[in-house]
Amino acid sequence: MIPFYHALALALASSTTDAFVSSPSYAVMGGGCAIPSSSSSSSSSSSSSFRIACRRPPPPTPALLFMSTAETSESSASSIARRQSTEGGGGGISDVFPPILDELRDVAMRLHTREQAPREGRAESPVRSTETHVPTHMDYLRFLVDSRAIYVVLEDIVNNNDKLAKFRKTGIERTEELERDIAWMCDKFDLHRPSVGNAGTTYASELRTMVKSDDDIPEFICHYYNYYFAHLAGGRMIGKQMSKLLLDGETLEFYKWREDVNDLKAKVKDQIEEIAKQWTREERDKCVNATADAFKGGGAINGYLYGGSAH
Repeated sequence: MIPFYHALALALASSTTDAFVSSPSYAVMGGGCAIPSSSSSSSSSSSSSFRIACRRPPPPTPALLFMSTAETSESSASSIARRQSTEGGGGGISDVFPPILDELRDVAMRLHTREQAPREGRAESPVRSTETHVPTHMDYLRFLVDSRAIYVVLEDIVNNNDKLAKFRKTGIERTEELERDIAWMCDKFDLHRPSVGNAGTTYASELRTMVKSDDDIPEFICHYYNYYFAHLAGGRMIGKQMSKLLLDGETLEFYKWREDVNDLKAKVKDQIEEIAKQWTREERDKCVNATADAFKGGGAINGYLYGGSAH
């Protein structure tokens, strides 16, 4: 038995400029996972499920559902540079407040447990269950189908609101890539494409009704940021593990980008800071206070990977 989630966390922290952690890295990998020996893995390469057994966690707290904003490895230099870039302009509201991404990170870290974030975590650690869950190809397909539903809604909102025009065609969009992956999974493993499940339907509905006026844009930005960036960093590590354990080394289009990922993240972060520069304290609070709901919405979809979401 190997404490796999520790190895994953170390790999994540060492390989990204933002140590974002989405719930699969903790709830799937952190539930107490056993990596089989080389002999067992070689004999089960055609299995329809992960060659990994995980103890199913109890119903997660919001922080466990979708942890995405733990930028623990971001250098102080980059943080200072971002602060300077947002505080320029001579007398704007941005001179009064820190960068919005710093505020989002702070509240996200407080939603982590001490185990996840020893210095800043405040949430209680759940009691682990010994029940095992072995994810299947269908579990993963459902995760992809529901994930695509959320990306469709996020893109629709951005494309239909001129105040969000800067977030169009950023390079981080995933709808087309996921559509190709879903078709590939169905063909490769002879699966029937499932409809969007309860997790995806619920969160997509919440997002679609979120932006009723410009006053709701700060709340939307929190969801946009958390959802995209969870998959841009922590999600990539999960994709690698799924590729090795479930897809015989195949990398899905979901985890491929046409530009350098760090460049894409930096560009979108700058765009978020730009839109937040003129927000009032009340608007910034509205953005920051949406973090737990963003974790909950995205985490429900991640639940397909560890047995926490019913279809």
